[in-house]
Amino acid sequence: MMNTLLSVSIALLAGLLMTRAFKPLKLPSVTAYLIAGVLIGPYCLGALNLNSIGFNSMEAVSSLSLISEVALGFIAFSIGNEFRLDDLKNTGKQALIIGIFQALTATLFVDLALFGICLLMPGKLTPAQAITLGAIATATAPAATLMVVRQYKAKGPLTNLLLPIVALDDAVGLIVFAVSFGIAKTLGSSTNIDAFSIIINPLMEIICSLGLGAIMGWVLTQLEKLFNSNTNRLNLTIAIVFLTASLSTLEGHIGPVHISFSSLLTCMMLGTVFCNICELSHDLMAASDKWTSPLFALFFVISGAELELNVFTDWAIVVIGVVYIIFRSLGKYFGTFASAKLVGCDSNICKYLGITLLPQAGVALGMCTTAMQLGAEGALIRNITLFAVLIYELFGPVFTRQALTWSGDIKPMPDHVKDRRKTKLEEAKNIK
Repeated sequence: MMNTLLSVSIALLAGLLMTRAFKPLKLPSVTAYLIAGVLIGPYCLGALNLNSIGFNSMEAVSSLSLISEVALGFIAFSIGNEFRLDDLKNTGKQALIIGIFQALTATLFVDLALFGICLLMPGKLTPAQAITLGAIATATAPAATLMVVRQYKAKGPLTNLLLPIVALDDAVGLIVFAVSFGIAKTLGSSTNIDAFSIIINPLMEIICSLGLGAIMGWVLTQLEKLFNSNTNRLNLTIAIVFLTASLSTLEGHIGPVHISFSSLLTCMMLGTVFCNICELSHDLMAASDKWTSPLFALFFVISGAELELNVFTDWAIVVIGVVYIIFRSLGKYFGTFASAKLVGCDSNICKYLGITLLPQAGVALGMCTTAMQLGAEGALIRNITLFAVLIYELFGPVFTRQALTWSGDIKPMPDHVKDRRKTKLEEAKNIK
């Protein structure tokens, strides 16, 4: 227990101090947290085996996985708040079309590029690995995007589209990955394609996740009526998110059908139902966001510590990883640009929305964990995904912030606010 508490405190302090160190560079806090995690992780300070400073092994990082699971639940719950029906009347159709089209375009671009690698570098990559990596390319990291939006208080047409699209990525990615991975497993084998693993099971996962989330959202709304204090209501909201995240880990079989849940989809649906049927949801969501700030900081520091730097030691992984990153980025950008033009979005959204969809992390890592079923081929998929996640997580938030600034959704600080802050600093110095 002592070691766990010490690890949590060091991780949080390292993240906060890194935001101060990086302040002159004007980098997003997400990037600072991730770099702090890398520095105290097993490949930097942890490798020195200094007592109580840093994580000296991946097992030590994994011991804090509960924090990551809880944080992802609250991140998904917050994103669910973006699916208010009043807002979706204006942007819902656009978000749906763009969300599906950009994900499929990213898959197509990566598939074509990696099939080229299969021809040019025989023995380094198989068609099964190429197809699986193409499916993983659909996933976008909701956590990093949400943190950038919150830090810079981004508001505007692009932000209104961005968060629902990021949320849709989870559902689209699950379907594309299930189909692609099912095909990958049958390549090189004489077995027939299993319709349950390719179509039925992923659809059941989505349906079950949305159903469980909807039920828990209704339960939360009904229980809120029992309390008059906003403090108690906030406590109840936190408890229900914990409970929903816990229930989403359950799985089982009904005949040949595998029943499982996506934690992200379930908690997103919880937030969506809650914000649409509870009159007090605005206030409670705002209070919940303040409570989760240190939790999210810890999540990103731990995510940084989980990044495996040894992937750089294999030149083949670096080459394939660079190709994956370039063509996934092109697919995301041009898929978003074309579909945004198609649905009549303004020029700023067409130009900059695709840039905000580059970050990739949790969902992609979950997919590559499933890909480990391919044995040795799965290990290569995992390492390439880890390489891409390392690059995307460090640079993706910076690109997201810049795109939101170019689009006008992040406003520069007004002069009167700057003057007020300068005056307060001067007064503080005079008091000293």
